[in-house]
Parts: sequence; structure tokens; C-alpha cells
Amino acid sequence: MPNCTRGEMEFGRLGRCTIEANFEGGALSSDGGLMLLRQVDRRIGLSRAVADALHDPRNQERITHEMRDLVAQRLYALCCGYEDLNDHAALRNDPLMQTAVGTLDELGSSPTLCRLEQRATRADIVALNRVLIDQFIASHAQAPQELVVDVDASDIPLHGEQEQTEFHAYYDHYCYLPLYVFAGRAMLACVLRRSRIDGAKHAAAVIKLIVTRLRQTWPAIRIIVRGDSGFCRQRLIR
Repeated sequence: MPNCTRGEMEFGRLGRCTIEANFEGGALSSDGGLMLLRQVDRRIGLSRAVADALHDPRNQERITHEMRDLVAQRLYALCCGYEDLNDHAALRNDPLMQTAVGTLDELGSSPTLCRLEQRATRADIVALNRVLIDQFIASHAQAPQELVVDVDASDIPLHGEQEQTEFHAYYDHYCYLPLYVFAGRAMLACVLRRSRIDGAKHAAAVIKLIVTRLRQTWPAIRIIVRGDSGFCRQRLIR
């Protein structure tokens, strides 16, 4: 187009206004909601709590990205719909993402974030679920009299060669079968599991940990555990 040589495009007039586009906007981003996420995170302290819960074996004198910054980068991207780590090849230079995290420098690369997730241990997973419960407790100004805890399993469809991929006859596809525990809209626990298992596996242990933690803060609370018939197991009932 001839107008591209001067860096602008004209789209006619609207009333007394001339409509044109140019390419002089500089570094732009379409993820304006990141700033709202940043404000919420600063208020509830989620990324900091997660960073403190994870073990960090790196030499702190030689690192470029602090644990909290990596966690915030990953959390904010997930909230904006960027589930794949390779998205961060571009996101690490996104001006709004950098502003939300709190730096003017390049953020963590895809390999850096991959190493962060791959070195997570079982203790890290337990600590992360503890953060969810602590966040839930902190969201209440006073102790509730009663709490209904919902436990259920759901499928995560798999389309590649993921580890421990198995076919689930009920969902009729290859999937994982994570266990979820909710209180209203708040998620208290999420346990990633392979799919060729009893849907109630680990439920009793997870509920015991959650109830124990809740009663430490709210000793007089009445807790109702609710699940469908797939969770009618003697261990969980006891």
C-alpha cells in the first residue's frame, strides 16, 4: 500500500474528524488487565506467599530472576490465558508484563520457568496447597459457623505424549484425573493424578489435612464434607 511508506494509513473522515492509523506507538500490549491482577496480588500477597513456600536450590549470588518475580510472571500469564511456557518467549519482553511483575528488564525465559516447575517436589506441592488454605482463611474477617467442603474429580484431556497418559472409559479420552476440593468458589486443594485410578484416591488424606488446618484457626466450626457416590468409601466416611 502506498501510505505504508510514510508509516500511516488513512481511513477517511467521521464528521469533522480524520481517521488514520500509524505505526509509531512504540512498545504496546493488549493485556491491560495485568495491572488489575498486579493490584489484587499486592493486596492478598499470593505470589509472595507462593515464592516463600517453594524451595529454591539456586545460588542466590548468581541468579538473575528472583523466585517471587518468576512466580508472578507465571501466575499473571496463566490468568491472561497463556498456559504454554513457550508463550514467555515473547511475554518476557512485554512492557505490561514487566511492569506488572515490577521490573524494566527481561523476565524469565521459557527454559527458566520450565526448570522452576520441573524441580518442584512433593513437599512443594503440599506447601502450595497450604497457601491456598491460608489465603482462604485470610479472606474471612471472622470465623464462619459452618463450612461445606466439596470434593470431586474431573478430567484434563491430553492430546500429546504426556507422562503417565492413560485412557479413561467414562470420559472416553486420554486424560489426567485431578482431585479438587472447594469451599464455595475458593479452591482449597488440587491434586494432579493419573486417570486409571479410583476417583476417590487420596481424598481421605487430603480432607484430613484440610480439616486439621481449618480447625487450627476455627476450632468451633462445623464442617460438612460433600461428594457424589463415587466418594462413598469407608476410609473417607470414618
